[in-house]
Amino acid sequence: MNSPEKIVESFSKLNVLIIGDVMLDSYIWGAVERISPEAPVPIINVRKKDFRLGGAANVALNVHALGATPILCALIGDDEDGKKLLQRLDDKKISKDGIVTSSFRPTTVKTRIIASQQHVVRVDEESDKVVNQEEEKLLLERIEKLMPACHVIVFEDYDKGVLNTSIIEKTIAFAKRKNIPTVVDPKKRNFLAYKGVTLFKPNLKELREGLKIEVEASNQIQVEKAVELLKEKLHAEGVMLTLSEHGVYIDYNNQKIKLAAHAREIADVSGAGDTVVSIAALCLALKLSPPLIASLSNLGGGLVCQHVGVVPIDREELLIEAKKEIG
Repeated sequence: MNSPEKIVESFSKLNVLIIGDVMLDSYIWGAVERISPEAPVPIINVRKKDFRLGGAANVALNVHALGATPILCALIGDDEDGKKLLQRLDDKKISKDGIVTSSFRPTTVKTRIIASQQHVVRVDEESDKVVNQEEEKLLLERIEKLMPACHVIVFEDYDKGVLNTSIIEKTIAFAKRKNIPTVVDPKKRNFLAYKGVTLFKPNLKELREGLKIEVEASNQIQVEKAVELLKEKLHAEGVMLTLSEHGVYIDYNNQKIKLAAHAREIADVSGAGDTVVSIAALCLALKLSPPLIASLSNLGGGLVCQHVGVVPIDREELLIEAKKEIG
């Protein structure tokens, strides 16, 4: 199954359980025509407002855009923003079966203000407190119920408190019993909690913070040693490290491969990691080789950076690029 057409076609047979921090991405689009007389700041004349799925929900959007079936398991607040998020899931025909509504926290909202194609400022409304016992119990119940129908599990960790050590350990143990591969897009708080996962996908900043070491993306020896150390600490089967403009490095199935980034006109890097982990998870579920996992993930991450704002991958665009890359 090495042809891009067969790979992409096979995505449609997969169910993906995505566990983590969902959020609502709010966009305010406008134009700057003058400076405020009250302070030396631009006045933005609002032309359009938009609400999109973000965080783990953006991973679900990417999985859906690739033709697979995403199943989200996450917490939202019992508030208007939570209702907007659920409505967006309905609009995209994405399952809400794993969504737990909590009265103990607000729905995470990130508002980006964009003027003349420039990202001016972001305003965050959120709580990052760790799940309480009731929330944890409800989440684990949903996970155990939904997991058997899935082909791969994605932990999408944004450090907002939905994923704790207990949920992580119990989910990985359950996945191992069911022989379901696990993929992690980590953040700092739980970085070393994901013991025994199949594929761990940090970026360079997360690797440095998580291991508390200095690593230069351009120093291949440093990169390889850091990834080996991470694999040992996590007892992970594989690690795929994204290196921004320096490409991607994967150490999995006794193969170590470095791929260069593709030259592109970068408009916005927001959400690129969500695209990368989505593609990697689907490739892992299909048992593709490390070179194919890294190549397709690298391609997808670069493609979404050409668009302003957080957008999911375009399946046909990925297929066209993959044909050029891998034939």
